[in-house]
Amino acid sequence: MATANQEHQSQLRQLAELILAVAGESVTVMKRTAPERALKLKRQDEWSLYLEFLKVMFNLTDRLSVLFLPIKEQPQFMDSLEDAVTLQLKNVLEPAFGSGADQTEIMLTVGAAVAESRQTYERYRFLVTDNTPVKDEMLKDFGGRIADAMGIAGNAQISSAATLCASAVIPAITAILAGDAPPATSVGTASPEASDTTSVPPPTATPRPQGPTGTEIKLVSVMSTVAGEEVETRWGLHPRFRQDLPLEDMQQVTKLMNRVAKILGERYASVAFSDEWTSWHKAGHA
Repeated sequence: MATANQEHQSQLRQLAELILAVAGESVTVMKRTAPERALKLKRQDEWSLYLEFLKVMFNLTDRLSVLFLPIKEQPQFMDSLEDAVTLQLKNVLEPAFGSGADQTEIMLTVGAAVAESRQTYERYRFLVTDNTPVKDEMLKDFGGRIADAMGIAGNAQISSAATLCASAVIPAITAILAGDAPPATSVGTASPEASDTTSVPPPTATPRPQGPTGTEIKLVSVMSTVAGEEVETRWGLHPRFRQDLPLEDMQQVTKLMNRVAKILGERYASVAFSDEWTSWHKAGHA
């Protein structure tokens, strides 16, 4: 893997966190924009959506970085960003797969996303800081790909929402590259979370459209899903929060959250299989 210059490490970490967070936020926005279709999405479908947002944000970052970095440093910077995203994604998924998880698959997934991003979007020639017909054309192309990935090709509402998500992250990426605090115009402020089971959906977070990035962060989440006659309840922690906790504190949090998940899961199961909540049961979502 490429090694970033020491002076860029902070920017690379911030960009990686932003890209993963906004991708998760954006998947949530897409599901809320088309709730009926969201009920039919499988986890692999959500993962495909997540990767589509990663692709467009890599492309936008690539275009913006040339405005702030020397030409000779820019390619290495983007290679290092790919490494930083891989590492951050591994940290997000590590609680589910364990500390001994093989990073190769994640590295290949991110690498493929970057390669596909270049193949898909580099043909569009425009300055990302300007509003031009070519820029609009690329974002429209991206919105169409999101609608296709959701199985509702040509859906104008989804395409528009996806375009808005991609456009909204540009000021935040620009601010990080310029060494400033990211503005409050990004899709959301929470970072991706990971579940504590081997069934891992794309990292998601609750959108918070107001306030500067980082002022409000979802630290803990609990989710239940129905699959056939089984109910799965899992909990997750914000990855940075998890890293900062001492081992003994983490053990205590794990013990308490396992109890919380058990209580909530049992309660959800009793409700989900009751007659009045049959529609939820069939939908398979909590």
